[in-house]
Amino acid sequence: MPTPPASPPVRLTSLAHGGGCGCKIAPGVLESILARATGGLVPPELLVGPETRDDAAVWRLDDERAIVATTDFFMPIVDDPFDFGRIAATNALSDVWAMGGTPLFALAIVGMPVAKLPVETIGRILAGGEAACRAVNVPVAGGHTIDSAEPIYGLVAIGLVDPRRVKRNSGARPGDALVLGKPLGTGVLGAAVKQERISPDEYAAMIASTTRPNTPGAALALDDDVHAVTDVTGFGLLGHLLEVCRGSGVAARIDFDSLPLLPGVLAHAREGRVTGASARNWASCADAVALDASLGDVERALLCDPQTSGGLLVACAPEATGNVLGLFRNEGFSEACVVGQILAGEPRVAVARGR
Repeated sequence: MPTPPASPPVRLTSLAHGGGCGCKIAPGVLESILARATGGLVPPELLVGPETRDDAAVWRLDDERAIVATTDFFMPIVDDPFDFGRIAATNALSDVWAMGGTPLFALAIVGMPVAKLPVETIGRILAGGEAACRAVNVPVAGGHTIDSAEPIYGLVAIGLVDPRRVKRNSGARPGDALVLGKPLGTGVLGAAVKQERISPDEYAAMIASTTRPNTPGAALALDDDVHAVTDVTGFGLLGHLLEVCRGSGVAARIDFDSLPLLPGVLAHAREGRVTGASARNWASCADAVALDASLGDVERALLCDPQTSGGLLVACAPEATGNVLGLFRNEGFSEACVVGQILAGEPRVAVARGR
């Protein structure tokens, strides 16, 4: 069982202003930045680009093959360098599965403060990333390194998908069930790591979740009743669900009491161990969210908690939920569950209590 390192020579989290997918630029700020960018080329082979903020780009090669390309990197969410590498690599590969693809190979993205970190520590980060890739038969075929002020690690991930089976974040339909593949709370537990207030059992659960690859995405691609897929990462559940709603032209309802949480998350959140990113996420989505009156600051923080290597969020026909849940559970995602539904209406999310 993994446990937090007792006395690391250098605490990785002390060298970073943020950690994991909580490092993402807030959705509202990102929207403003991208609005100022000029439009690029959109050749017919580019099946998926930036138009709905999807998880990866998809480039059609022929009738049966398309390339899935993505990149993801961040600063440490834990202090153990091997665990950091594993988490970052698993998170980067997830975007390929979220599109219904299968990863082929990866390239490492490495930025390290070489004057502050021992070479051995940097090597352990890379070894962790390679171990996560090796576990799913993905070679790390190269990469790029720089000397940076804060430790940064991640991957460029390249995969393949059948262009007829691409799962986008923009295909949800009214009446669809919403299935979440992993429990929430990695941002809160990351804050507990930084404050050295996480228990061994909580740390073990966090590592098990963040290093579990989202492999069910490839099988979900084969189900025509699966209409939309994304993975829940730095914008939190609400932020990524709103991307689905806006891309699909639908509304959604979440049952807060059905949401799975990692062990200890609720207690830590009640004690104030939440991330600054959760507040930024809420500021970016508040005008499109209606919360039940019984939901307070703690629940709101959990709904916006930035997930690192979070679960897949699937919109599927109601009659397909048994098959979808079976695919998750067959691959070890025992906490996958239905958390809400897609509704007709303007792109908004309502969060209720009780079924």
